[in-house]
Amino acid sequence: MAPYQADITSRRIVLPVPYLVFLGDARSEAELKTAFGLRDWASENCLGQHRMESYVPDIGLPDMSFSAAHQAGARSLLIGLATDGGKLPEHWWPCLREAVNSGLSIVSGMHDSLDSVPGLSDLAKTKGCSLIDIRHWQPTLTVGTGQRRPGKRLLTVGTDCAIGKKYTALAITRAMKARAQAATFRATGQTGIMLAGSGVPIDSIISDFVSGAAEALSPANAADHWDIIEGQGALCHPAYAAVSLGLLHGSQPDRIVVCHQHGRKTLDGFPDYPVPSLAEAIEINLTMAKLTNPQVSCAGISLNTSAMAPRDRQDLLDLTSEQHGVPCFDPMISSLDALLDFIL
Repeated sequence: MAPYQADITSRRIVLPVPYLVFLGDARSEAELKTAFGLRDWASENCLGQHRMESYVPDIGLPDMSFSAAHQAGARSLLIGLATDGGKLPEHWWPCLREAVNSGLSIVSGMHDSLDSVPGLSDLAKTKGCSLIDIRHWQPTLTVGTGQRRPGKRLLTVGTDCAIGKKYTALAITRAMKARAQAATFRATGQTGIMLAGSGVPIDSIISDFVSGAAEALSPANAADHWDIIEGQGALCHPAYAAVSLGLLHGSQPDRIVVCHQHGRKTLDGFPDYPVPSLAEAIEINLTMAKLTNPQVSCAGISLNTSAMAPRDRQDLLDLTSEQHGVPCFDPMISSLDALLDFIL
């Protein structure tokens, strides 16, 4: 029998706080999921926001220049938006240099490294600033073993990307801890790692090692301990299903929670692909998960109802729960008591 994966959960990354959150030239809130994640879950570390253009969505923080933010106590510029392919656009480069010249370190979750920006590394050394690439902060990994390990695991999965998997995992972890239930949030994306100070940027791992990374991120643990694992991508997505499948197999979840945005008809950025139904998403995720954990089951449905009128939300949650036979909740609004009663 293959040994368990090496435990990588003790790896920690310390980021210079507080942040000035860089919103760049984003045209939609969907591009700003890192910014919103930091605002919603680590507001104490967010001093202000910097927008390159007036049309950029406002996340509700004070607008600040780089120099003003540094004078007010900011220690780093945190890139709060995602670009296609994780690129650092060339028209951002002057802003990044200006931020460092003002004394700010830079925290980035992009696939492109900050060192790729001409002159930025030398300038950072001169100014005594750090350049921190979250997606390049990777442990040494091996292929998955498929070996079952003690402890319990819950993985958030979804009908699409950017649909609430991280928020759901964080909310479940918080609710479990409020009940004195041993639980740990396991981050698999750049925003989650920024929040937790640990994790694995799973979408930047070589594909052969994704399931091994998931095993190492959720190691053998006490029988009553829950790892709440942040999902990525979606199995029904034409671009990002591969990382979702590796994460599903390596996590070996005992329970999955399916995340969905009410009213979304097509996959974000892929208008020719319809969003699968909740029933389809539950079925495909359970089918694939049973390869490494035949006892896996769906524990609940997390609905993003932010676009709904408040008076209609609870009716939808109740109806969805009745249709699928599991608790249904909005992680930012609902009590999670029914979900925890169902799981624990």
